[in-house]
Order: sequence, then structure tokens, then C-alpha cells
Amino acid sequence: MATVLYFSKDYTPHDHRFLSALSETEHRVYYLRLERGPRQTEDRPVPSRIEEIPWAGGRRTARRTQGPRLYLELQRIISRVKPDLIHAGPIQTCGLLAALTGFQPLLLMSWGFDLMQDAERSPLWRWATRYALQHATVFTSDCEATRLKAIAYGVPENRTIMFPWGVDLGQFSPRQPLPGSQRRSPFILLCNRSWEPRYGVDVMVAAFAKAARQRPEMSLILLGGGSQGTRIRQILIEGGVEPQVTFGGQVPQGEMPRYYGMADLYVSPSHIDGSSVSLMEAMACGLPCVVSDIPANREWVAEGLNGWLFPDGDVGALAALILRLAAERDLLAKVGLASRRIAEEKADWKKNFQKLLGAYNLAFALAPAPKAPGGRAPDGRVSARSSGR
Repeated sequence: MATVLYFSKDYTPHDHRFLSALSETEHRVYYLRLERGPRQTEDRPVPSRIEEIPWAGGRRTARRTQGPRLYLELQRIISRVKPDLIHAGPIQTCGLLAALTGFQPLLLMSWGFDLMQDAERSPLWRWATRYALQHATVFTSDCEATRLKAIAYGVPENRTIMFPWGVDLGQFSPRQPLPGSQRRSPFILLCNRSWEPRYGVDVMVAAFAKAARQRPEMSLILLGGGSQGTRIRQILIEGGVEPQVTFGGQVPQGEMPRYYGMADLYVSPSHIDGSSVSLMEAMACGLPCVVSDIPANREWVAEGLNGWLFPDGDVGALAALILRLAAERDLLAKVGLASRRIAEEKADWKKNFQKLLGAYNLAFALAPAPKAPGGRAPDGRVSARSSGR
């Protein structure tokens, strides 16, 4: 049995997924939360077998000025808990704090945006990225694009493990019949990316406005929210298509399969991404996917096989593609089947979680020998009591 300190920025559906799976292993897991963001995105409680540590963080949005205090308190927590491994991310926040303590073994986990966007925000962020990564025992990420970024920052290739986080293929499964298998009206698009600049939802709604003016039977389910809310609604109002949009707000994870089941087409217009979990959910539900042509999306969507790509940020190209697919709905059933097949091959959370345990084992193998006995088993290996979620 090992003692693991899981250190993350906030409490999101992704954190709940990791903590739930870790709670089903034989290991003692502590959860440390850096901040409490302005929007609560996960309404399920922390799993019962996970011990959340109260501390100076986790109460409000984290600020840089808190860094020295959080660093000192993290040192005290490490001394008290005596973890066998720290699992931390994103890179420049939780990862940096953990790296500064000098603790080993340290597994750093990229959340995608930290390497694809934040790493280049300023010289200070570049330093933080390089320092954290070069002090990691093992690095893990959910796509090849972020793994290559980490290697460019100095992580040895043999200390990297890539695995898509994946989805529950039982919870997210195709409706019957599959999209496009019966003609019906309206033609329904679904987008559930956050309304933040990096996710390009403003591009999506501008393209929908252009397309829907030509095909009034078209509709859009727009979930979530964010800082671009005013801009997004203004685009739709000025385009005269707001009545054709259903605003679903923040949807609990358990209700998402119902929304995927309503749609004919899933759209992810993000400018920056890792392996998008919502994209994997849509694929698992048998939806054809239209995504921006960025490196991480190309790892999942093959043109004409399980979806289509459009030039990132190109409103006109996306509108034209939506109109073409609305006119060729008979294509969608076959493409949806391919989406499900690829999800089964690559996005099975129960299988992919085992790679995280493999990353833990690699970290134990590579870390310096402990100065005093810790809580993990004599061979330092981590094993699942069950297959996880």
C-alpha cells in the first residue's frame, strides 16, 4: 500500500474521476485543493475513501502573493502526511509548488492548457514550466502534443507516459437509432465547451448564425457558460438566430448522455486543447464530430471517418461545413458508428486508468531510495484493488 498526495488546482469532474478511481485501489489517498474557483463545476462530493486536507488553500481563487505561505504549508503537510508519492498538476501552479519542495517521487500531470497555452504567457511562466518539469520524476499527459511539449522543456522521453483520460463507455453509449439514421427536423448541433477565449465558442456561434439563416430548421444546444457570455449572446441576437438556440447552462455529469443523445452533430471549436473529454464522450455516444484543426484534435478525428476538421477560427469554413452536413444527413450514421468504435479502442477509462498506476510504478522505480521507511509496499509497486471506474 502506498500513500499518495493528489494535489490539484480545483475540484472538477476530471478530479472526481481520478479520485474515484484512486479510491478503489488499495492505497491511502489524500486530496489537496489549491483554490476554489468562481464557478463550481463538480457537484458530486469527494469520494468517501479520499481524505481532503484542509489548509490555507482551497478556499478562494489562488493568487501569486499566497505562494510563499502555501509553499511553507505544503512542506508541513508533506512532513505530517509522509506521502510515498505526490501527484500534482497543472504544471505552473500545483506542479511548481510541489517541485519547489524538492519532494521525490513527483508525478506531474499536464492538464493540456498549462503546456499548450500558459507555458508561453511570459518569461516567468516559461521559467516555472521548465523548473517544475525538470524536477519531476515522471511526467504524464493526455495527448501526444503535450508530451512533445514537455520533452522540449527538458523532460527525458523515457520519463513520460501518455494516456487519454477516457470516459465510462457504459454511461456514454449510442442512442438508438444512431444520428442521421432517420430523417427528422430540426438538424441539431451540440457544443458544451466553456465560454472562454481558448475554447472558441464565439467562433461556433458565429458560424451557426451564418448557417442557420440559410436553414431555419437548424438548432443549437449550447451548454455551459463563462466570461464570454455577453459576447456570445450578442452574436446570436445580431444574427437573428437566438430563438434557435437552447441554453442549457451547467449540466451535471450524469445528465450529459441525454444531451448527446439529442444531437445530430457535436462541435468543438477550441483553439487550444489536449485530448478533450467532452469530445471522447460525444464519440462514445456515437456522434459525428466537427472539430478545429489543431494537433490534439487530429489525434482523435480523422477527416470523413469519424468526423471532420475545419481551419481553426475560420467562421466561414465552419458554417459551410455545417450546411454541407445538414444536407447530407445520410452520412452521419456511418460516421457515428466509427466514432463509437474509436472510443472503444482508445477512450476506455477503465483501461486507461491502469496507465496512471503504471506511471506511479515508474516514479517509484526512478526515485532516489527513501532515507526512512515509508508506507508503500517493499517493492514500491502500485496495484489496483479493482479496475477503477
